[in-house]
Amino acid sequence: MNRADLHTHTTASDGLHRPSEVVRMAAEAGLAAVAITDHDTVAGIAEAVDAGRRFGIEAVPGVELSTSLDGQDIHILGYYIDFRDSLLLSRLVSQRKARDSRNEGIVARLNELGIGLTMEQVAEAAGRKPGVEETIGRPHIAEALVRIGAAGSVQEAFDRYLAKGRAAYVDPPPRISPLQAFEWIREAGGAAIVAHPGLYGDERLAVRLLESGADGLEAYHSDHTDEQAERFRRLAERYGKMVTGGSDFHGARKGKVYHGQIGNRSVEAGVLERLRSVRGS
Repeated sequence: MNRADLHTHTTASDGLHRPSEVVRMAAEAGLAAVAITDHDTVAGIAEAVDAGRRFGIEAVPGVELSTSLDGQDIHILGYYIDFRDSLLLSRLVSQRKARDSRNEGIVARLNELGIGLTMEQVAEAAGRKPGVEETIGRPHIAEALVRIGAAGSVQEAFDRYLAKGRAAYVDPPPRISPLQAFEWIREAGGAAIVAHPGLYGDERLAVRLLESGADGLEAYHSDHTDEQAERFRRLAERYGKMVTGGSDFHGARKGKVYHGQIGNRSVEAGVLERLRSVRGS
C-alpha cells in the first residue's frame, strides 16, 4: 500500500501505545508512512523515527496543537516540524502548563461533587507526573475515575463528568489562536493543517481558516462521514490547499478503539512531498 495515516497518538499524550508500537502497527497494516501527532508535545517522535528505520516505514514528525477561536476549541496539525527546535519546545511547555492548570480545575470540581480524586491518582493513571514533556489530559482523568470506581468506563466518565456541559467540565485557560499555531508550525519548518474540521459544528470555520493561512484540511478522519470528507476535500482543493487524512488512533480500551484503527483513514503517500515542500516555501 502506498498510503499514509497522518493522525495518531501515543503514550506521549493520551494514546495507549508507545511510539515504537504505533509505528510497528502501521507497518503491519501495510502503510508506507504514519504521522505521530501527539497533543502539544513532540516527546514521542525520536522513538518513532528510530522505529520507522527498523520497520521500513516513514515516521512523519508531527504535533497537534490546541487552539481556540471565538470560544471554539480547534486543533491544528503540524507536519515535518523540526522537533528539536528550541523555540518550538519552549512554546509547547506553555501549552502543557495550560493543560495542567485545567486538569487541576477538573479535579477540584470533582472533589466538590464528593469524588475523592487526587492529581497523584491522575498522574498514576497517566504513567507520568505533571510538568514533564508528555501531556496529561481528560482521558487520563477518566481512567483515574474508573480506577477508583467513580465511573464504570472511560466513556461513562466523559458522559457524566468530563464532556462539555457536564458536571466537572472546566473551560481550558486562554489558548493560542489558530493563526498563532500556523506561525509556530511554520517557524519550526512545518506545514499547518486544520484537524477534523467536521467536528467543530460550523463548516464555515474551515473556510475562515483556509483564508487565514492554513495549508490544508484533514478531510479524511474516523469521525467524518463520507459526505463530510468529500465536502472538505473539494473545499481544500478549491483554495489550492492540501488534503490530508488519518485515523486519529489512540488505542483500544476494553476492546473499544478511539477514534479509529490505524490505517482506517489514510491518503496517498504522495501528499507527503507537498507537506515537506512547505519547509522550503
